[in-house]
Amino acid sequence: MANGNNGGQAQDNPPQLNVLTQYIKDFSFENPNAPGSLISVQQVQPAINIQINVQATPLNDTDFEVVLRTEGKAERDGSVLFSFDLSFAGAFRIQNVPQENLHPLVMIECPRLLFPFAREIIAGAVRNGGFPPLLLDPVDFVGLYRQNMAQAQAPQPPSTPS
Repeated sequence: MANGNNGGQAQDNPPQLNVLTQYIKDFSFENPNAPGSLISVQQVQPAINIQINVQATPLNDTDFEVVLRTEGKAERDGSVLFSFDLSFAGAFRIQNVPQENLHPLVMIECPRLLFPFAREIIAGAVRNGGFPPLLLDPVDFVGLYRQNMAQAQAPQPPSTPS
């Protein structure tokens, strides 16, 4: 009897993305001006600056460590209220994905899976630091990926010998 699905290779081995583990790789929270920053009652919203970066390291042919690094600082009137630096990571197993789709999958979907957990860690740390929880807005990891790819492909200015 003939197999009607042209070999069935794609159906027999569907693409897979598995989270093997996730963990805090590094975390720092600073509240440098406490208790003064907590006692002073001011109605002025602090300026909050957030930076997000994604790094990936192959562990073997199918496994990758992806690190979502989130740094932030809240300031009011030139004074730091709090700052944090979180590297939240996960180990992922990716199988049966075409090579041309592997890099975007690792750099977009993996951090997308990590983000809600990193967001919760940051909110809890800020709350435990005496401030209202900081609820980070969702991140456009597709846009971040495109921006990083454009920067990597942009021509670099020639370096001058020293």
